[in-house]
Amino acid sequence: MKTLIIEDSERLRRSLQAGLRRSGFVVDVAGDGEEGLAYAKYGDYDVIVLDRMLPKCDGLSVLRRLRAEGSTVHILVLSARDQLNERIEGLQLGADDYLAKPFEFDELVARLRALVRRKYGAKSPIHHIGPLAVDTGSHGVACEGRPIDLSAREYAILEHLLVRRGQVVSKEELVRRLYADPEHGSANAIEVFVHQLRRKLFAATRSNIVMTRRGCGYLVE
Repeated sequence: MKTLIIEDSERLRRSLQAGLRRSGFVVDVAGDGEEGLAYAKYGDYDVIVLDRMLPKCDGLSVLRRLRAEGSTVHILVLSARDQLNERIEGLQLGADDYLAKPFEFDELVARLRALVRRKYGAKSPIHHIGPLAVDTGSHGVACEGRPIDLSAREYAILEHLLVRRGQVVSKEELVRRLYADPEHGSANAIEVFVHQLRRKLFAATRSNIVMTRRGCGYLVE
C-alpha cells in the first residue's frame, strides 16, 4: 500500500512514516502543500494522508486542486479542526475520510486499509486463492489454516499481485510499489523475492500461485 503523508509537523511526519512502514506501507512524505501536490501528481499512491493546516498551500486547497485535475486517489484529511461543519466541508470537497487530531495510530491504520480495500472494490480483508488465504488486515498468509512465513517484501509482492488479480504486473511496477524511492530497488531484486515467494507458496500448497509471463511480468489468477 503506497501512501503519501503531507504534514508540516516534522515530529508527527517522522512518527507516521516510521509507524506506517512498520505496518507494511510504502511511505513518501512532504512537509508543505506545494511539495505535497508535486508528489501527488506524479506518484502512484493508494492513499494520501493530508493535514488540513499546511504552509504554502493549505490542505483543503491541495484537495480542491487534486480533484479539479481529476485525481481519484483516496484522501484522508488529518486535522485538529474537528467541528462538524469543518468535517462536512472536507468531505464535500472530495475527501474520502476525515480523522481529528489527536488520534489513535491503530485507528488511522484501519481507516487507511479500509480506503485501500475500497479502491480495489474489496469488502473483506481476507482473499482466497485456491487453498491459500491472504488477510490484508493482519498481513497473514495461511494454507488450510497453517500459517506461511513470508518476509515483508514477499508479502508486499503477493498482496499487490492479489489486488491486480488477473492482470500481468511488470517488475518495474513492483519496484515502484515496494520502494518509496524506486532507485533503491531493481528488477533483479524483484526476481529474487518472487523466486522465494513462489518456493514458499508451492511448498505449502503444491500449486503454482504466482505465474510468470515471460518478458512481461507476474500474474495471480
